[in-house]
Amino acid sequence: MVAAMIEGLLSTPTLVTFGMFVGVGFVAQLVDGALGMAYGTLSSTFLLGLGIPPAAASAAIHAAEVVTTGASGASHIAHKNVDTNLLWRLAPAGIVGGVLGAYVLTGLDETLLKAAVSIYLGILGGLILGRALLGRFGQGPQPKRLVPLGLAGGFLDASGGGGWGPVVTTQLLSGGHAPRMVIGTVNTAEFFVTMAISATFAWALVTGRLEIAGGLTFFASVVGGLILGGILAAPLAGKITKVAPARALMGAVGFVVIGLSTWRFVQVWPALENDATLAMLAERATLLSAAFAGTP
Repeated sequence: MVAAMIEGLLSTPTLVTFGMFVGVGFVAQLVDGALGMAYGTLSSTFLLGLGIPPAAASAAIHAAEVVTTGASGASHIAHKNVDTNLLWRLAPAGIVGGVLGAYVLTGLDETLLKAAVSIYLGILGGLILGRALLGRFGQGPQPKRLVPLGLAGGFLDASGGGGWGPVVTTQLLSGGHAPRMVIGTVNTAEFFVTMAISATFAWALVTGRLEIAGGLTFFASVVGGLILGGILAAPLAGKITKVAPARALMGAVGFVVIGLSTWRFVQVWPALENDATLAMLAERATLLSAAFAGTP
């Protein structure tokens, strides 16, 4: 019965359904714009929960983000939350990573990748929370290795897991950089990354490589709702970033990162237990350990 209700919800875009998507877009953009992450995670969690296939969910989220990240970036620029030097170093690398990720990621073991990223982000979240508790932030050295960071963030974001904010924002904040400028700059750079990923999805849709569950009408309802909610939330999120105390803002980011990374790891754990690649690696590690143990 529940499955039939969900199917009916997906097949008939109503005002109530559209309102739900507006609400999801508002909450996701409010959190993402204020903390620099979680739009993709929150939106994809809701859409996947409705039974929408991952590829279609990711395409809808990135289509909506073209508008919402633009609005968010404009808000952060207006509130002077953007470091232009950092922006133009991050954005090009993120664009390249996003386009590559849309093609290459399907050939990788997503289970192991998600588990590894979850552990990595959890550690960084702990570092961020520790810096917030000790009050050590805003005095970090000039960010280095931004090209690899942008490539990794864009690459992971293209998979539909919302990797840009968690990876890039978390990495920069863990280095002790001022939360306001990091969050504003990363959110603004995300607009350019999202444009590149969305163009890739559009090409896949035109060429028939991507099929939209529920048809284009339902897809438009999802995207429209997410866009409207995001536009409504963007100015408020920029204001929160500007006036919120840096220590509180950094502490909130730390909690969000730890919570999301833990939740993602819990989600991937059942698949991890039965992952063939992991089982093969464990077997080889056991054999190698036994070989060393038997060496005089």
